[in-house]
Amino acid sequence: MNCRHKSERGIMKIGFDNEKYLKLQSERIRERISQFGDKLYLEFGGKLFDDYHASRVLPGFAPDSKLKMLMQLSDYAEIVIVINAADIEKNKVRGDLGITYDVDVLRLRNEFQQKGLFVGSVVITHYAGQNSADQFKAKLEKKDIKVYLHYTIEGYPANVPLIVSENGYGKNDYIETSRPLVVITAPGPGSGKMATCLSQLYHDNLRGIKAGYAKFETFPIWNIPLKHPINLAYEAATADLNDVNMIDPFHLEAYGETAVNYNRDIEIFPVLNAIFEGIYGSNPYKSPTDMGVNMAGNCIIDDEACCRASNMEIIRRYYTTLNRVVRDEASENEVYKIELLMKQAKITTDDRSVTLAAKRRAEELGVPTAAIELSDGHIITSKTSDFLGASAALLLNALKYLAGVDHDTRLIKPEAIEPIQDLKVRYLGGRNPRLHTDEVLIALALAACSDENARHSLEQLPRLRGCQVHTSVMLSEVDIKIYKKLGVDLTCEPVQTAKKRY
Repeated sequence: MNCRHKSERGIMKIGFDNEKYLKLQSERIRERISQFGDKLYLEFGGKLFDDYHASRVLPGFAPDSKLKMLMQLSDYAEIVIVINAADIEKNKVRGDLGITYDVDVLRLRNEFQQKGLFVGSVVITHYAGQNSADQFKAKLEKKDIKVYLHYTIEGYPANVPLIVSENGYGKNDYIETSRPLVVITAPGPGSGKMATCLSQLYHDNLRGIKAGYAKFETFPIWNIPLKHPINLAYEAATADLNDVNMIDPFHLEAYGETAVNYNRDIEIFPVLNAIFEGIYGSNPYKSPTDMGVNMAGNCIIDDEACCRASNMEIIRRYYTTLNRVVRDEASENEVYKIELLMKQAKITTDDRSVTLAAKRRAEELGVPTAAIELSDGHIITSKTSDFLGASAALLLNALKYLAGVDHDTRLIKPEAIEPIQDLKVRYLGGRNPRLHTDEVLIALALAACSDENARHSLEQLPRLRGCQVHTSVMLSEVDIKIYKKLGVDLTCEPVQTAKKRY
């Protein structure tokens, strides 16, 4: 039997004023551009047009807000995409899209160009002769994409004299750019965007070009508390990078004001200071926080809603990391870090209603289960049966509820499922006859041709976007990808149903 009940927490509230953000952020960027003459390198942190992390922790934030602002500057802006050679080597995957960083570079380029934005080149950073990086470079060059190499520098970022020399930044390829505003972006954090900007300042100075630098990074938010859940969620998102939020000591000394930044920006500030002194004779920035143009903190309209959303994001990141450890894709240290963040936020996994519901159902039934929290606060659960896996059954249960179809109504007849099971096992050599989520959706689409309940249920799919799902076991890649396409925030207990044999 499957159950439905209402979550006490109910509907997610809006906590962020996106229209105000677009206005304030656009004004701040234009002000910064006007401070410099020949050229400005603008480092764009986070995702440029699909910042789903920001939209999750700041309810009301539109994932494409940064893109909308950039498109206003498209006539005199060009984009440089940066990727870390180490990320190419280890096939690092974007958690939100399930694709590797190198694949995402091509995706980003295509997306930008379709929006009318000019992508000038790709930079491979931390290059040390990696074969995978060489192959990727060759692949890009076959597509007539300019590629530049930036190298690792011994003692970085502490050895300032070496960094700011011909054997440091001087060894890097000089990126040829043609427009006054150069936007430096990347598939994810740790790609070397700031170092790319600083390297360009060094080379431009040698060429007599007066260039400037500014940073557009949404997180951490500088003008909210250090241990605010929004900032803790950022640390959870970058647990694999060992990023640490901290009070900006340079800002505190210069202004007597507390501001939040993170360790890599604070560590690199002496390098930036030395470069600016070499170019201008002085540094226009007194602190790493001064470099930023982030106005997000000024647009939070419901702090409680953002705290709640950020705490849920920390829990989701925790489960994602646990699953990656099981698949040998992450270290235990990442888990320990997020556990510490959860203690600082004073939360446990049971604070996420859908997680608790799925675990309790599994304990009661002794079979794999799943649970979904819909936008109205209702929680629906499912279990594994002879015909369907728990995740596939959950989709049908949720769609029936949204369509107002009675729970006991069969949307897909057993006689329609059995031939699919027979195909999987007898002809395709499968061991698991139960339908995956993609298969059950195809079966539902076929049923919708002749059954009004099935048709009305299928039409509810868009309403699943943003819903919370938890399963008592790890899902197959097929099921995970379907849930991602549906825009569902999915987590799984770090339990595998069966060991794969090779």
